[in-house]
Amino acid sequence: MNTSFKIIISIFCVTLLVTGCSRKKDSFINRNFHALGTKYNILYNGYIALEQGRETVDNASTDNFWELLPVERMQLEEDVFMPGQSRNQDFERAEEKAIKAVQKHGMNIKGKEYNPQIDEAYLLLGEARYFDQRFIPALEAFNYILYKYPASDKINTAKVWREKTNIRLENNELALKNLKRLLDQEELEDQDLADATAIMAQAYINIKSKDSALTQLKVAAEFTKKNREKARYNFIIGQLYNEFGQKDSANLVFDKIIDMHRKIPRPYYINAHLAKVSNFDMDSGDKLEFEEYLADLEENRENRPFLDKIYYRIGEYHRANESDSMAVVYYNKSLRTNTGDKQLKSFEYTTLGDMNFDEANYRIAGAYYDSTMTNLKLNSKPFRVIKKKRENLDDVIYYEDIAQVNDSILNLVSLSEADRLAIFTEYTADLKLKAEEAQEKAEAAERVNSGMATAQTTNKVGKTQRADPGGKQDFYFYNQTTLSFGKNEFVKVWGDRELKDNWRLSSSAINKAKNQSGSSVVADASNDELFDPEFYISKIPSDQKVIDSIGKERNFAYYQLGSIYKEKFKEYELAQDKLEKLLINNPEERLVLPSKYNLYKIYVELGLDAKAENMKTDIISNHSDSRYAQILLNPTSEFAKDENSPERIYEGLYKKFNNQEYAEVISGAEANILKFEGDPIVPKFEILKASAKGRLFGFEDYKDGVNYIALTYPNSEEGKRAEVILSEVIPLLAKKEFVDNESANHFNVLYPFEVSQKEEINEFVEKLNDAVSKITYFDLTTSIDVYDTNTIFVVVHGLKSVQGASGFAEIIEENKHKIVHDYYSISSPNYEIVQRHKNLNEYLASQ
Repeated sequence: MNTSFKIIISIFCVTLLVTGCSRKKDSFINRNFHALGTKYNILYNGYIALEQGRETVDNASTDNFWELLPVERMQLEEDVFMPGQSRNQDFERAEEKAIKAVQKHGMNIKGKEYNPQIDEAYLLLGEARYFDQRFIPALEAFNYILYKYPASDKINTAKVWREKTNIRLENNELALKNLKRLLDQEELEDQDLADATAIMAQAYINIKSKDSALTQLKVAAEFTKKNREKARYNFIIGQLYNEFGQKDSANLVFDKIIDMHRKIPRPYYINAHLAKVSNFDMDSGDKLEFEEYLADLEENRENRPFLDKIYYRIGEYHRANESDSMAVVYYNKSLRTNTGDKQLKSFEYTTLGDMNFDEANYRIAGAYYDSTMTNLKLNSKPFRVIKKKRENLDDVIYYEDIAQVNDSILNLVSLSEADRLAIFTEYTADLKLKAEEAQEKAEAAERVNSGMATAQTTNKVGKTQRADPGGKQDFYFYNQTTLSFGKNEFVKVWGDRELKDNWRLSSSAINKAKNQSGSSVVADASNDELFDPEFYISKIPSDQKVIDSIGKERNFAYYQLGSIYKEKFKEYELAQDKLEKLLINNPEERLVLPSKYNLYKIYVELGLDAKAENMKTDIISNHSDSRYAQILLNPTSEFAKDENSPERIYEGLYKKFNNQEYAEVISGAEANILKFEGDPIVPKFEILKASAKGRLFGFEDYKDGVNYIALTYPNSEEGKRAEVILSEVIPLLAKKEFVDNESANHFNVLYPFEVSQKEEINEFVEKLNDAVSKITYFDLTTSIDVYDTNTIFVVVHGLKSVQGASGFAEIIEENKHKIVHDYYSISSPNYEIVQRHKNLNEYLASQ
């Protein structure tokens, strides 16, 4: 009986299970069986996988608090994935669960879905695809919910997610339109309202309507139930207030974040503090109380992971408070934390570079700018700005070295014998003392090394303990004597080297300058000479020509520094100092007038009206025929661009170059190079002259001209371009081997004329153009090309073979035009070589 009952019960359960599993029959049991299985098994595990994936994305994303935060903490990746691939296995698992729910538990009967959990499965599917950054498939899933389940309780959530996806697809206006309609038509619950208004804020930020974004973020921050989101939304609100210049309102919002403290991730809490620090009013704030606030931030052990930013903000405070030495200390403390924040490093290196530049420490400033560029994105706008500043600094370092060295030499020249002897006696005495100290250290190090060797031998043979009771002296870096000796030996052999890769190959401006100023004098000196004051005195130049040359070079360096500081760095005080020093050092006449005019412009910029007026009067009175005087007398006439200005003259010569008037270009460029010597436009005349000489005289003249520019104007744009031409273009142009006609596709006919035959050339070209216009089976053109100072070619272009070129010349000799003249047939590649190297005779001999 019991056995029969068990069998019956088992059969009943199996029957119930089988009938309940049916997806094609609408019944209470079927609906609830599939709904419960979907909700508590498949979707439950799917949402667990989704949350795990979101946590992974959240942890992988690094917020850049230096810029306006995005509303959603998700960093987009640029990697392209093939269909079927996924960025994150958790999202892939969540998507699989959502698909399984639809396929295994969907009850789509006659177009109607009876499982109430399927709409949530599609929502999970869309969210998984969204976080996996497959936005088009995600949009399809959300649209499917809106199309198939309009009565779903998840309909508003689906609408919000659809617009989030639209924003990711940059359909900001469409998203705003749909969200506004949703807010007008529906009364959203708290979290849905927070999500909707938050993404509306992101859309407004994307379209640069930040005031509207601020309004929506306030709503989102008020209604969200998640503390992390509340902190993030408030932080963005504070950032927007700062952009609008409303620092008090921003600080109130940051205080809200600070009050949440341990309820939110630490980065929001610390960066809210730091944002308040950056908003401190130096004029009206209580500095003593504020410094205590900064000290608390610095000393709090929980803030150790954020010390890089804290030190930076403290450094910024001290710099604003004009305590530059303290600022430098904190910038360096921040850098020594080995922060991984490259943007922070770039700020600090740039600031330190600027501070050293202002103090005329140009080499150190250059090194800081180099470090800045290593922490910036290559070819970004900030990178290009710093790179340009660094290149300009090369010019400053170069000319400052010349000015300092030459000033020192000229100062020694001006001293009496007694003063010279006193200076070098003191110098050699100090040098001798240092040498003796170095010798003593070397002997001490030798003794220590001998003792160490003995102790090591004893240890090996007798198995005794270390000879030194301290137990550390056998290690080189624990012994200060040997360490100092090693440092001195390194400097003696290698010089002052930067700590960087390939330091042995260092050829920096620092080493060059130091070698020029010191080691070049003593390179070949004996030990006795090194400590003899007369040796150094004998190196002071006495030839007046040499002294004049040094003074001339120094004056030109001053002029260049004045121009660089004024034009490139807008450092008017530094420019004023250099140009004023130049004028009291009896400069060459060519530098006097442009220096005075630049000083006049500087005085105007600095508001030194009396000095500006005096300089203006000086220029007008003493240089009345100059273009500068005309500019000052007629400031609104744009005289700087008159026919006498170097710019207009250059433009005129360039037009002549395009008209193949090469001889006139060369002579005109040479005259203006002398006339405008010292002006920044001179390298332009030089490169135009080199190009004209190359066209007229050939490759070797062009090469010599480019080489001269690279050597004479190394710090100008033209000089740098000349260096590139020498290394990359000249080797290609140097090739003069003629190309076989079989490998060429285009051929020309050359008709040579003498330069003096201008009328004959014009008549010939007129007849030739008439003949060419009658030939329709070739696309022919003609030109007049200068070959050298004696020869001009009339050229027919567009023929397809050397035989065709010769045939063309024969045809027009025999037809009614009767164009008879000597000619050469030549391929276009060989014509380029002939024009470049002026080797027509070699070409003719090779045919």
